[in-house]
This record gives sequence, structure tokens and C-alpha cells, in this order.
Amino acid sequence: MITIKGTQFADNEQDSVELTTVGRLYRRGEAYYICYNESEATGFDGAKTTLKVEGDRRVTMRRTGENMRSQLIIEKGERHQCFYDTGYGAMMLGISGDDIISCLNDSGGHLRVRYTLDVNASMASENELQVDVEEYYPS
Repeated sequence: MITIKGTQFADNEQDSVELTTVGRLYRRGEAYYICYNESEATGFDGAKTTLKVEGDRRVTMRRTGENMRSQLIIEKGERHQCFYDTGYGAMMLGISGDDIISCLNDSGGHLRVRYTLDVNASMASENELQVDVEEYYPS
């Protein structure tokens, strides 16, 4: 069971989206992967999201779906230019990783990522992503 909460701070306002879904957690080498299907609540219905978590230093988010493909790289203390497709149009975003805390293990855990987005070098928003993963046993 995966619970994702995304919070965006922009123009002195705060907006949050929360999603609880069934997904998959697995480890490959030193990285953990969290995979889940998006829903209408997030605005990306029909898309699949994969988070590759490389400890407390780097998280790569890949989102794929019909006419949609995005990859965001969030690396602590670094800024990356990333291609982001909303399904309605694509853009280049700057992503500066502020903090990453990963407490994941083979049976679940918690991930918190704080980052800043900029468009054309102008700050667009500060963001926080919290992901909780628990083992799920359907009845």
C-alpha cells in the first residue's frame, strides 16, 4: 500500500494532493523502486509512475502514459534541467534538490523529498513529496 502526499508552496499559498494506491516496492542493487498507477485525483489518470530512490542523495521520477513521458531528477544540493510533459504540453523545468530522507527497506518505509522548481530560471514553487509504503495483504 502506497500513500503519496505532494505539497506545493507558491505565491504564499499551499496546495496538497494525496493518493493512496496499491503498487510495488522492490530493490535492484543499492536502489529502491516504487511503482504505482496514477489516478484522476492527481491529474495523471492512466499514467504509471516509477520512483528510483538512491539513498538520501537522489530520486528519479519517471512518468509514462498515453502521449505522456516525463523524467524528473531530484538530487540533494544539485540543480537539473528536466523534461516534463503534462499530457497537455511539455516544458523544461529546473529542479533543485533541497533535502532527501529515505527510510526504505525491503518491506516498506518512508521517503521525504523537498525540492524547488523553476521555469526559465524564475522560481515557480517549493515542493515536498512524502511517500509511505506498507506491506498490503488483501483479505
